Amino acid sequence: MIAATGVSRTVIREAVAALRADGLVFTRQGVGAFVADRVRRPFRVDFDENSPLREVLNVMELRTGVEVEAAGLSAERATPAQLKKIVDRYQAIAVVVDRGGNAVDEDFAFHCAIADGTGNPQFRRLLEYLGRFIIPRRTVWGSTKPAARRVDLRTFQREHKAILDAIKAGAAEEARAAMQRHLLNSRRRYETIAAEQRAAKELSDTNDSRVSS
Repeated sequence: MIAATGVSRTVIREAVAALRADGLVFTRQGVGAFVADRVRRPFRVDFDENSPLREVLNVMELRTGVEVEAAGLSAERATPAQLKKIVDRYQAIAVVVDRGGNAVDEDFAFHCAIADGTGNPQFRRLLEYLGRFIIPRRTVWGSTKPAARRVDLRTFQREHKAILDAIKAGAAEEARAAMQRHLLNSRRRYETIAAEQRAAKELSDTNDSRVSS
């Protein structure tokens, strides 16, 4: 493998270790590495700030199915300490928004706190796997005017408040409904912003073409 790939033994060793961690190969001491039988391919979602909006929205759609249930379970199961953490994370968003920030990290932390309230660590693990790109403000907003951003952020926060109130009240169905409204509305807002940005770019390109001609 070293000869075939032209890399060092250390690189090969690290690559094999990564494949073993994913369950794709197994090793026998003194014998070598072998492809595993009945391989279960690891789940991956690969996207970042440069990904097309469609990929980001697809992940938001996946997230909706998970987080709606998380909100309901959190309403049923969250301990007083977990409820306090959800409240604290909600208030942290408000502080950053009032300062003019995007509150991406604080928003993510709020949703993770709700996931913790389920008492099922798999909800939190999935959100952490997807990462902060599930809050695609940096990806989508681009050149959106600050005033418009503040309006959207305050709308987000009103929707967060509805989720929080339902969870605090132990109202599982209301919490699910509030989370679903929030995530669906978020997707629609991002789609609208992206459409406006595409239209502005097309207009700019058309104007540039006229000037050059």
